[in-house]
Amino acid sequence: MSRRVPATLVLAVLLAGLAATLAAPAAGERAQSGNVRLLLDGDFSPHSLPRHRLVPIEVRFDGSVSTTDGTQPPALRRLRLELNRNGRFSAAGLPTCRPQRLQSTKTEEALRRCRGALVGRGNFSASILSEPRGSIPLRGRLLVFNSRRGGRPALVLHLFAAVPIRAAYVLPLTLRHRDKGAYGTVLSARLPRLAEGQASITGIHLQIGRSYRYRGQRRSLIAGSCSAPPGFSIALFPFARARFGFVDGTRLGVPLTRSCRVR
Repeated sequence: MSRRVPATLVLAVLLAGLAATLAAPAAGERAQSGNVRLLLDGDFSPHSLPRHRLVPIEVRFDGSVSTTDGTQPPALRRLRLELNRNGRFSAAGLPTCRPQRLQSTKTEEALRRCRGALVGRGNFSASILSEPRGSIPLRGRLLVFNSRRGGRPALVLHLFAAVPIRAAYVLPLTLRHRDKGAYGTVLSARLPRLAEGQASITGIHLQIGRSYRYRGQRRSLIAGSCSAPPGFSIALFPFARARFGFVDGTRLGVPLTRSCRVR
């Protein structure tokens, strides 16, 4: 991969958010603590990249949180997604969207207000405790916007569901860079209490990436190359590492290793 790109994936994160709760993927890495089980998958495209030149890429994360006994999983409270330093994340020239502009908005209204800052899309699922019926499943759409937080680059996730109940959530993701180690970009978030603490995010599918023009030049939110060793056409590298903290004290971590091919 390149000089700092996988770091942005995420995103995200998800991530991210979330990554801990992504919609169950077909393959990925698993982690378990007690009866809480995490399945996380992530990748980037294209896989065939130049050895020395950065080119635009998109990243994807999928994941799910469940329990071994079928009960509702504990609510996710903290998310940390670390991304490989061999890549580049740059939002220079892209409009930004403040989280406050997205509060209490539907997907269409969020797009109307901040379409210029849109950098990703996806969907999510959640479970809401409701007595005496038990848990109510909730599914909705997810948008990712370029943002700033504390004067630094950031992402903000907008989640909206209309059925069976209407719910809108905004999740800012802080982004920072590290000088040492395999992971150079860190996305982190503290999730708010959803539905007065009765809701748990159980799944997320998230895809991030955008190409655009700025000052007459073509740019990409995420760019990467395949830095395979001399004489080799394939490189295997630590793509990402996710860490999740839940309201009941449970902590889970998952590493993801991926490969690229020199073109």
